[in-house]
Amino acid sequence: MNEISIGKHQISLRSRPLICSEIGINHNGNVEDAEALIRMSAEAGADLVKLQTHIVDAEMLPSGPTADYVGEGFYDLIKRCQLTYDDHLRLQRLSDSLGITFFSTPFSKEAVEWLDRLGVPAFKFGSGELTNIPLLRHAARKGKPLILSTGMSTLGEVRDTVEAIWSINQQIILTNCASVYPANYSDIRLLGIQQLREIVPLVGQSDHSQGIATALGAVALGAIYIEKHTGIDRNWPGPDQKASILPDELKRLVVESRQIWEAMQERGPVLEGERPVAAMAHHSVVTIAPMKAGDPFTLDNLWVKRPGNGIPASAYDSILGRIAKRDIDANLLLKEEWIA
Repeated sequence: MNEISIGKHQISLRSRPLICSEIGINHNGNVEDAEALIRMSAEAGADLVKLQTHIVDAEMLPSGPTADYVGEGFYDLIKRCQLTYDDHLRLQRLSDSLGITFFSTPFSKEAVEWLDRLGVPAFKFGSGELTNIPLLRHAARKGKPLILSTGMSTLGEVRDTVEAIWSINQQIILTNCASVYPANYSDIRLLGIQQLREIVPLVGQSDHSQGIATALGAVALGAIYIEKHTGIDRNWPGPDQKASILPDELKRLVVESRQIWEAMQERGPVLEGERPVAAMAHHSVVTIAPMKAGDPFTLDNLWVKRPGNGIPASAYDSILGRIAKRDIDANLLLKEEWIA
């Protein structure tokens, strides 16, 4: 599909890129901190704010491995950071009051049901769920847009997933992603945006690098959805803080992404504002020596100088060898009626 609605937002190939503030689990299970993150996101001007909806025993076994960057047992981390259904409802109501669109990432079938009951306008799935076809099909049947991150996956796996759910739901946005926290700039592989666009038309960037440079680069490549982890203080606990941007960076991302998008127009006619500059800066054909009627125009009496409101310099060669109809002083803009 070339156009998708997420709440009040219309997303198309030419729409302004939506900025999603991913607060994820940076609240560490504290609903008041989650509220502070939502207020910060709204104040910064983000279009959407996103949680992660964890129901730990529905999504994982306690004995699974943990990546080094997590810093503790993965099960323990998620159990500590999970919020209740009532917490979600409270945060959704706060978001509504602030005018920022609230949604979340479900990690289990039960979490999908929670979010569907809340009436979120879309589901976002992290890279770990890209190959979880049973869960994605379950969510697809809800009829909401699906945003799918593609880290840790090959393009073949991405195609397989899209094919597996396409007959159920075609409201799909893919996000280019590197599942490293934080990711090196060389990990981001921004040209993946163009490759993903060969699978579905609407593509964004879920960005785990530090700062906003690669997110802005994604906008320049046509990303229509930008997601960044956000925080208030990098000294807060949690594995995602290092990959998170702070309030001032989020504000810059919002403003500068819109500036880039506004600048992304195809070339066409000369801009109206360029016309007076052209008259000043372009060059015209001028005489550089006095001429008598009947004299030929030569390299010795004709050249090009500013301003650009006479015969264009590009016509110079076509005038050489022709004849002056009248006497002409030096240092004059040549006129067509003086040329035989």
